[in-house]
Amino acid sequence: MKAIVCHDFAPIEDLTYEDIETPVANHGEVVVDVQAAGVNFPDGLLVQGLYQMKPELPFVPGGEICGIVSSIGEGVSTVTAGQRVIGLCQLGGFAEQVVLPASHVMTVPEQIPSDEAAALTTAHATAHHALKQRAKLKSNETVLVTGASGGTGLAAVQIAKAMGATVIAACSSNEKCALAKEHGADILVNYNENDLKDAVKDLTKGKGVDVVYECVGGDVFAACTRVIAWAGRLLVIGFASGHIPKFPVNLALVKGYSVVGVFWGAFVKHEPKAFYENMHELLTWYVKGVVRVHVDKRFALEDTVEALDYVGQRKVKGKVVVLP
Repeated sequence: MKAIVCHDFAPIEDLTYEDIETPVANHGEVVVDVQAAGVNFPDGLLVQGLYQMKPELPFVPGGEICGIVSSIGEGVSTVTAGQRVIGLCQLGGFAEQVVLPASHVMTVPEQIPSDEAAALTTAHATAHHALKQRAKLKSNETVLVTGASGGTGLAAVQIAKAMGATVIAACSSNEKCALAKEHGADILVNYNENDLKDAVKDLTKGKGVDVVYECVGGDVFAACTRVIAWAGRLLVIGFASGHIPKFPVNLALVKGYSVVGVFWGAFVKHEPKAFYENMHELLTWYVKGVVRVHVDKRFALEDTVEALDYVGQRKVKGKVVVLP
């Protein structure tokens, strides 16, 4: 079968499109014929050796897929061959087929197209976990979302609104702000045209925001550290700008707010029951029209390098998917 293979931690362009061995389902596993695979910012970091984990080489990247179960191993009773499922695979998704534990797949409501289902898992699930478990967001609180037109940023806008919050969306262009508005943002800030710190302080009449969902890092993170209300929560999601900031801990002390790390992959591992409950709620919200996936572009499997580059350069608005 065809797959995208990483042989060395190197620039994205060094990935190869090649034939590899067809996977076989062992005990407790399923093989899924991949219809679509979601592309995420960490995928590009992973193949360059810049992510928190470093897989054994060679490996096939791609952490979220939707497809049809083609075969099942012994001991699998939760799904059957022929069912359409979402799969959380961590690795192996950028291929025509992937094998993964049966515990890491779940059936997909027929209302959700496969490309959107593949793109739903990581971005929306990260935002959901961050706002629900980590921030413990309350109705009527105010949330500032940075990078609000990206996959997880748009998801955070939608989910914060679903939880009853007022959402300030911060983006790098008016076009991206407009997209965040379409997905429910109440207030928009173009931080390339306005000082983010001053804008948020003005918008909140000096109080600051209760929660910051921070995806960008660098100067944007620095501004966010100064616009948080008393007992607020600064959620550290990622560093799309490529600059990992240093945090002045005195601000947390004098302003009485918390800095909260969000690593969704670790959450799935340590709290699988809560993860499944979250996913059930997300899928229910999707069917009811509360959340949705904005697929910006679709790429063929052989063009995965182009897809990763598009996401890595922060050109994406919403999500990108690869279609084997």
